[in-house]
Amino acid sequence: MERMNPAGRVDDVLSVEQRAVMSRVLAEEAARREHVVVYLSGAHAYGFPSPDSDLDLKAIHVAPTADLLGFDLPESTVDRAEVIDGVEVDYTSNELAHALSGILAGNGNFLERVLGRMAAATSPLLEQLRLLAQRSLSRRVHRHYRGFAQNQLRFLEKEPTAKKLLYVLRTTTTGIHLLSTGELEADLTRLMDRYDIPDAAALVERKRVSERADIESALLESWRARIDALFIRLDEACKTSLLPEEPSNEREVREWLLTVRRARFA
Repeated sequence: MERMNPAGRVDDVLSVEQRAVMSRVLAEEAARREHVVVYLSGAHAYGFPSPDSDLDLKAIHVAPTADLLGFDLPESTVDRAEVIDGVEVDYTSNELAHALSGILAGNGNFLERVLGRMAAATSPLLEQLRLLAQRSLSRRVHRHYRGFAQNQLRFLEKEPTAKKLLYVLRTTTTGIHLLSTGELEADLTRLMDRYDIPDAAALVERKRVSERADIESALLESWRARIDALFIRLDEACKTSLLPEEPSNEREVREWLLTVRRARFA
């Protein structure tokens, strides 16, 4: 099997049709709120998109400060799910304060939006936020990635597919890597050799053909011992991690949020 070339940019993983739909959605949503970042998540970020993968757009936005001081407070989470020109779109945006709380709590969903490479749209605030997020990293991320992986493993047992198995492998290796190195890497194809699962490449190829590719029970059984080993390695990485137990910059994060709020008060 040929060695895989991991994607480095959003345009590397999207078809012409997907790029057109994404541009339309980004323009429409940017007219409604100020985005700090819109991140292309899901299989496109994890290294195993298929032609029928949806556009999983996860954003962080800043609400106008005046809106936060009135009687009718804006929703902190905005969702949009629809099919446009045959492309399934799943867009979610969370307000900055919500996202910052998640970052301090070690929530990988928010950390990946900020530190991941698959940013579809950015603002000048993102560079500041990236520095804050990097300094906010702690062993709290272990709970997120272990819990996410355990949930995906339960889904895999109920419905064995290449996608669900890859999600288990992706989530555990991302967590191991983050705890071991302090670097957030969401792309499984960049991690599988390093963490001794190079034959995950065959699963990636199967998933890239179809979003719902099934796997045989014998194949799943052949992965069980290595899945268990990844969970053990994830737990060990937490115990030996150079990351602090908790973030030490909560005050810095709070002060930065206030600076952003003051700049948007009119």
